[in-house]
Amino acid sequence: MSRSPASPIWLVAGPTASGKSTAALALARGTGGEIVNADSMQLYADLGVLTARPSATDVAALPHHLFGIADAGEAWSVGSWLAAALEVLAAIAARGAPAIVVGGTGLYFRALTVGLAEIPPIPASVRAAAQGDYDRQGEAAFRARLAEVDPDAEARIAPADRQRLTRAMEVFEATGRPLSHWQAATRPALPADAWSGVVLAVPRADLHARIDARLEAMVAGGALAEVAALVERRLDPALPAMKALGVASFARHLAGEITLAEALAHAQAETRRYAKRQITWFGRQAADWPRLEADAVTRAFTA
Repeated sequence: MSRSPASPIWLVAGPTASGKSTAALALARGTGGEIVNADSMQLYADLGVLTARPSATDVAALPHHLFGIADAGEAWSVGSWLAAALEVLAAIAARGAPAIVVGGTGLYFRALTVGLAEIPPIPASVRAAAQGDYDRQGEAAFRARLAEVDPDAEARIAPADRQRLTRAMEVFEATGRPLSHWQAATRPALPADAWSGVVLAVPRADLHARIDARLEAMVAGGALAEVAALVERRLDPALPAMKALGVASFARHLAGEITLAEALAHAQAETRRYAKRQITWFGRQAADWPRLEADAVTRAFTA
């Protein structure tokens, strides 16, 4: 899997707690590479503990980009990240260094390797109408409607994925064209020969154990103070940072609604479910990327 370009781009993806940061650090040390964040929550400065962002020591030792650069009051989109990432990748290439793009946000990797559809802005009224239709009709009926106007999108969207179902419908309602039409017109941000990608694979039982242990460590390492600071700001609960794994559970504990043990258990269960969704997503969208354990990444890319 070694690459011939002088400044290769290596994509390291995988579910939460699969060892991505460790793999990226090892690869950067071995190649003189620079690390670029591809995790939508590690963007936010307010979420260092709850997102397991690289430590200050790691950041000081090796170049890291796009970690903790946004305020929790901001709402970064895939497009926002892509624009920032392409600028960073160009600067890294100009220095003649490899880039290691690491994270668990599948849509970020898709934007790089497949492209990002340039869909016109959707009016708030159209978005609200799609959400209301979903609530009234339920998933089955809503899916049936979507299948009539955009069968390709409906077939790709996994069961219970309300966000993507309503997104596909609102795009059709607002533009008169199906989402699949806009997506078919996309172009990858990176040339196909400029990058190589891997997905980290961990046995499910081991992954669940890592998730549970890491959340316990987060609580011991200041997660509650981090959530308390967010709650104190009274931010819009619809903001991405407020939807980070663990925020809602620990906020309920801080409000006296549940015990710390209950909050921890809720956060652990939520994170395990999220990891399952990530695995499913990468299984479909990056099916041809090799599956490796974290300690094999450096060997695979440099052999």
